[in-house]
Amino acid sequence: MRAHECYHCKQWVEEGEAHDCWTTTEAALTEDLSEDLREAWERLRETVVEFGDQRIYASHSSIMFSRKTCYVFVRPKRSYLELFFFLGRPLKRPEVRRIVKSSKAKFAHEIRIRHRDEVEAPITDWLREAYALQDVLAAKRKSKERRARGAVRRRRR
Repeated sequence: MRAHECYHCKQWVEEGEAHDCWTTTEAALTEDLSEDLREAWERLRETVVEFGDQRIYASHSSIMFSRKTCYVFVRPKRSYLELFFFLGRPLKRPEVRRIVKSSKAKFAHEIRIRHRDEVEAPITDWLREAYALQDVLAAKRKSKERRARGAVRRRRR
């Protein structure tokens, strides 16, 4: 590719030079956090890790927590942690800044965390629910598939 300015990060990339502004690390995304935000991040990470087996990785400006699919991600900002989690229902709570229907079965919820004391119930309960949502949706899918197979068998008789 010829020399160009990356449309995303605005860095000049020389011809033939490798460039990947999307790859980052958890440490790189959290290194400039204030003491309060660093403590909040550490508490949030410890809490979510306790839920069980999962993959934690950094992608562009977010730190993602996923099982088969991402259920929580955090975008470290200058004065807060932007926390998004996915539930099977919308939450109408003052802590939730924004709700977006992200798929047929999921709603993305945005919360801003400014201090480690905010990483407690009900937020931790919602994060645990987000972690478990994958199992709930899989069970619903299996049940729906069984009903569909049963309907086909009944029609064949």
